[in-house]
Amino acid sequence: MSYRIAAPDQYLAITGMGVKTVKITKAAWVWPFQRCMRFSVQPHDYARNLQAMTKEKLQFLLPVVFTVGPDVNQRGANSDADDGHDNERVREDKGDSLMKYAMLLADREVESGSNKDQATQSHVENIVNGIIEGEVRVLVSSMTMEEIFTEREVFKRRIFKNIQSELAQFGLKIYNANVKELRDAPNSVYFESLSRKAHEGATNQSRIDVAEAQLRGNVGEAQRRGEQEREIAKINAETAVQKTQRDIDRAEAEAHLSTRQAGFNRDVEIARVTAQRELQSTDEDLKRQVEVKRAAAEMERLRARDVVKATIERESAQQAADARAYEIEADAKARFEKSQHEADAAAYAARIKAEADLVAARMQADGLSAMAEAYGKMAQAFGGPAGLLQYLMIEKGTYQDLAAANANAIQGLQPKISVWNTGAATEGGAGAGAGTGTETMRNLYQMLPPLMTTINEQTGITLPEWQFGRLNAATDAVRQEAQDDVNGAK
Repeated sequence: MSYRIAAPDQYLAITGMGVKTVKITKAAWVWPFQRCMRFSVQPHDYARNLQAMTKEKLQFLLPVVFTVGPDVNQRGANSDADDGHDNERVREDKGDSLMKYAMLLADREVESGSNKDQATQSHVENIVNGIIEGEVRVLVSSMTMEEIFTEREVFKRRIFKNIQSELAQFGLKIYNANVKELRDAPNSVYFESLSRKAHEGATNQSRIDVAEAQLRGNVGEAQRRGEQEREIAKINAETAVQKTQRDIDRAEAEAHLSTRQAGFNRDVEIARVTAQRELQSTDEDLKRQVEVKRAAAEMERLRARDVVKATIERESAQQAADARAYEIEADAKARFEKSQHEADAAAYAARIKAEADLVAARMQADGLSAMAEAYGKMAQAFGGPAGLLQYLMIEKGTYQDLAAANANAIQGLQPKISVWNTGAATEGGAGAGAGTGTETMRNLYQMLPPLMTTINEQTGITLPEWQFGRLNAATDAVRQEAQDDVNGAK
């Protein structure tokens, strides 16, 4: 295995293991069972002196020079190969011109180093010369001599096209093509006769041309001389006219300049006078404005003095009014606070009195409750309400007061006598249950209501409701008890 590098004008052609046809590159590793060949891509000149025959059977010699070499621009898919590395994935393209050229060279490769290049170049020259001779003869045989002469560029393009199409199959390209002057073939004087004829014709034509030239020269000289004189006179006249016109234009310009200068001077003077007057007017306006401003300032000063005086007086009056208002407000506030304190004191006294009355009422209620509780206990001690009532009336002297009141009430009056029967008598002249305590109390309580009613009617005195109510309740109780006894006796 070795690494091969080609020269700048060379390429490497590698065949063998791993390469389907030919691999073209500038540098690559050469593996075992592979062969590598260097080949040059420099173009070569192929000069040929071809003998050809035209369509009219005229033979002539056609000297041509073609510069032919490998087409390094038509690479195909091999141009994508990574130079210097063996890339087996690269697809070989038979359309690659260098690959075609390398295959052309491989056909004549020999083993010896010195003979290899010579044999290879000779092989390529034979192929190129054969293509050039064949295509030129074919092309010339289809054209006349006149067409070859008159259509030289067309003839050259057709030769180039036909030869290039044949060389392309070997990867070669025509870089330059040059067709030299046609010559006579051996034993032919065609071009020599044409040249003599052309020479004689040219000589005669040159004599004619000389004579005609002399004639045209003499006539032309006379014509040119007359034309020169006419042109000179015309130019002199035009020059005089132009000079006159220039003088007129100069005079008009000077007059116009004087007019414009006078007008400019007048405008300048007018502008100066106008500016001076405007300056004077502006000065007067400024003085007037100064006086007006001075008067306005004096007026403002006087007005400000009056305004300040009026402001001071107004502020003094305002301060006096504020003082009076403050005094009134303070007096009203004091009165209000006094009335508020009095109202608060009255409310406080009323609240205290109400609380005292409430306490007294509670105490009185508590006293009445205690008195009622004491009377209840005394009634139990005296055997009931009747005993308690009798005790109280005896203790307080109620009977004496009643007797005195009745006596005073009936003085001078016809007394109303009420007789109460407190119970029914028995058949033996004595009431049932006479002499018993129960009957006595019953008779007593039966007597009290009419007695109280009589006292009220005669004196207007009414016993307290609670006493009278309790007496009624006691009377009712005694009456119910008596009724129960009577019912039991029956």
